[in-house]
Amino acid sequence: MKHIPVNPAALPTPSGYSHGTLAGNTLHLGGQTALDADMKIVPGGIVEQFRQAFGNVLTTLGEVGGLPEDLVSVTIYLTDIPDYQAHGKEIGRVWRELAGPVYPAMAGIGCTALWQPDALIEILGVAVIPEERLVRPSR
Repeated sequence: MKHIPVNPAALPTPSGYSHGTLAGNTLHLGGQTALDADMKIVPGGIVEQFRQAFGNVLTTLGEVGGLPEDLVSVTIYLTDIPDYQAHGKEIGRVWRELAGPVYPAMAGIGCTALWQPDALIEILGVAVIPEERLVRPSR
């Protein structure tokens, strides 16, 4: 089985990594921070960073025909867990706005720093896309 990199044109061009890797019909979603198209972390705090980072995950998922309900696992790395918890209701609203009432297995993990110094959050995940919807990118 060949592993196929998934790098949507709508996301910043990766260097030394892929936004996702497709193995069969399983998409491993690389960690997404709140980078916008200009390679800058969006301002506005944890809620806006969650919106951008999760949107980046969903963009990669959509590139291969995936939908939010195809997510089977999501891991969220946070530099400030109490800040995330304090905004939990707002973040939940953003989740439902972007993904609907889909709740895969999840983990929230505290960390001291992320790759970009201004990043407060990084989200990665795994999705299994049904064969009838799967779009395999050309290499």
